[in-house]
Amino acid sequence: MAKGYWIVRVSVHDRDRYPDYLAAAEPAFEKFGANFIVSGGPFDSMEGTSRDRNVVVEFKDLATAKACYQSPEYQAAKAIRQRCSEADFIIIEG
Repeated sequence: MAKGYWIVRVSVHDRDRYPDYLAAAEPAFEKFGANFIVSGGPFDSMEGTSRDRNVVVEFKDLATAKACYQSPEYQAAKAIRQRCSEADFIIIEG
């Protein structure tokens, strides 16, 4: 069965509040078995536009990746993230 992935590019506007998002999202990540493949780090933008942070999160399958995003736990965290950052966010099967 193919894995499911979150691919997220984030520009953080309020670095003091961003850790609040991460803390709020942790229960959803634990509940749905999120495995962080890439979490920030240095990068080279070769083409197109980029954001400050790039994140790739692996889940056991596409349904689990979607369920995590749609969960009440993550939706509460997302509200915090949206107040302190701007993101491009896709869920993809791979």
